[in-house]
This record gives sequence, C-alpha cells and structure tokens, in this order.
Amino acid sequence: MAERSGAGARAALAVLTLINLFNYLDRYVVASLVESLKKSELSLSDTQAGSLMTGFVIIYMLTSPVFGTLGDRQVRPRLLAVGVGIWSLATALGGLARSFAGLFAARAAVGIGEAAYGTIAPALLADSFPRERRGRVFAIFFAAIPIGSAAGYALGGLMDQRYGWRSAFFVAGAPGLLLALLCLGLKDPPRGARDEEEQGPPRGAGVRASYARLLRNRAYRLTVAGYAAYTFALGGLAFWAPAFFERIRGMSKADATIQFGAIVVVTGFLGTFAGGWAGDFFLKRSKQSYLLVSGWATVAAAPAALIGFLSPDRAVYMPAIVATELLLFASTGPINSAIVNVVAPTERATAVALSILMIHLFGDVPSPPLIGALSDATSLGTAFLTLPAVIALAGAIWLYAARRS
Repeated sequence: MAERSGAGARAALAVLTLINLFNYLDRYVVASLVESLKKSELSLSDTQAGSLMTGFVIIYMLTSPVFGTLGDRQVRPRLLAVGVGIWSLATALGGLARSFAGLFAARAAVGIGEAAYGTIAPALLADSFPRERRGRVFAIFFAAIPIGSAAGYALGGLMDQRYGWRSAFFVAGAPGLLLALLCLGLKDPPRGARDEEEQGPPRGAGVRASYARLLRNRAYRLTVAGYAAYTFALGGLAFWAPAFFERIRGMSKADATIQFGAIVVVTGFLGTFAGGWAGDFFLKRSKQSYLLVSGWATVAAAPAALIGFLSPDRAVYMPAIVATELLLFASTGPINSAIVNVVAPTERATAVALSILMIHLFGDVPSPPLIGALSDATSLGTAFLTLPAVIALAGAIWLYAARRS
C-alpha cells in the first residue's frame, strides 16, 4: 500500500485546482457574450458564435498529444507554467479583436496553453496520490470546472453589461499570468510512485508504441468513447445555455448568465464531490465502480434534460435542469480516475492527451456549431432536443464498458 500523501502532494492539489478554476473561467467567458457579439460591430451569426468554441477546441485537441508526450518525458511544472501563461495572454488578446477572424484566432490560441495544462496536471496528481484516493482527489480538482465555468458566465455577463464585451476578456485573462508562477514551485513526483507496482513499459518508450498500446486497450477505448458522447452534450449545453435562457425562456442577460452560473456552481460542486466519493466507496466492491457510477448517473440525466428543455413552466424546467447538471457532474471525478487507472503510470499524460484529442474531436468540436446551425435553420429550443439522446448514449457506453471490462 502506498504511503499517505505528504504536504507536497496536498500543495500540488491546491495549486492545480485553483489554476483549473481559471482554466474554465477563461474557457467559458465567451459563452456569456454571445448575444452581445451578435449585436456588436462584429455581427456574428449563431454558427460563427458556436465556431469560437470549436476553434479553441480544435487547437486544444491537436496540441494535446504534443504536450502529452512531453509530459511523460520532461519536467512537468515548467510545462504547466508555460501553458498557463499562454492561455491567459491569448484570453486577454480576445478583447482587442476587430473582426470575427481576429477573435477566432485569439480563442484558438487559448487552446495551446490549455492543452499543456489539461494533459499534464491530471498525470501529476495521479503520481502524487495512491490509487484508492484518486476518486476524491479528482473530485476536488474537477470541482473547479463548474465554479470556474460559472465564474466565467457571471464575470463575462457583469463586465459586458457595465463596460462592454471587450472588458470581459481583459479581466479574465490577466490573473493567469501570475498563476503561472505558482506552477514553478511544484514538485515533480516520479512516474508511478504511488502505484503498488509499475505497470507497462518503462519511461522513455517510443511515442508510436505508446499510442498503439493505448488503442489496443479495450477498457481505455470504451471509456473514451463514452466520454466523447458526454463531451458532445456537455459542450453544447455549456456554450448555448445562457443564450437558451435569454432567448427561449425570456430572461434578461444578467439573469441568464448569473442564474445558470449559480446552477452550475451548486450542482457542479455537489455532483462532483458526490460522484468522486461514490466512486471510491464502491471501489471496495467492484473494480469497475468508476465506470458504473458515471454510467448510471449519466443515463439518469437524460430524461431530466428532456423535461428541462421541453417544459415552458419555470417550476418544472428549473428543477429538471438542476437535476440534469447534478447528475452530469457526478461523472467528472470517476471517469477521469478510470482513465488514469487503466493505463501504465509512465503513459498517463499520453493517455490523457489521446483522450482529450478524441473526446473533443467527436465531442465539443462539432456540438456548438451544429447546435448553432440547427438553431439558424429551426430554433434554439429545437436544437437543444438533440442533447438528451446523446447524454443517454454516453451513459450506455460506460455501463457496457464496465460489463465488458
């Protein structure tokens, strides 16, 4: 049994969780500005607005394998510092855009920095804590997602309302330049130090061989396939939800961004911690507990989402959307624990990188512009009805993976 985690591991968790909050704040601040960008001198269509997230995700997923390979071979705190600095500067540059092309380029550049962070931080945490604690550790780390996302919605909405949409990018990006310095003080634990035994190839194995091994790993393939469907639904919902509340439910901009942000914070915090705790608790009974918790929670979220998107009654749709978000966030910690646990310790950053590539390629790269295009052709309310089916598909794949593994 691995020894208990020390102060260095706890410090790494605290610092990386804080930075992860700003990661998602910078990522989703643009979602709160959609309606203003449509009415601004940029005059964006819904398809163009949706493509801002797509441009970011394309660069994010294409550069992730590069940083994944570096993360399994180089000093990780330095790579993290570079990543945080790049994405923060790119976020701030979005406020200087004078055309759709300029804004698209700035948002795409955010993906370079976040690729370094997104691939390396989970691997460093996995090497800092023993296997039986990773569900809770990742629950803490990924609890920053709803808080950061909600902060992005709220900050963007408030800054936009008072000072214009450009100010939102400036305020969101500036703190990250200081946070990059915190990464340099982190320790870089040995790969596999917290595992009972070293699995798989030694450090330094060939890049092509590493990816080939991952693609032959059935448990890994199925886990990532379900994650791609989950990301399709969650990415589309996260980007378009403020516009859905404003346009379909008739809320003001401030109410749409702040109320949805409040829902995301509360449900994300509670759901992520509940899912992480449940994954660790049931690990004593089943080695597939992380997949089972994620699968059943996501399947249950599908009917709740359908009710939330269809009902015009606020007393019905608001509780349904709360339930949907709560169940979706319950999967965050367990599914990321499942990914790092089914691969060799020396290939974790590579495994996370490949999963990022796949879940975004088939997930939130196509979903925001597809929903935007369907909205242009019909309505945003109609476009949202595609999401419950994809949510159910994600849960079904994870339950199948648990059974087959």
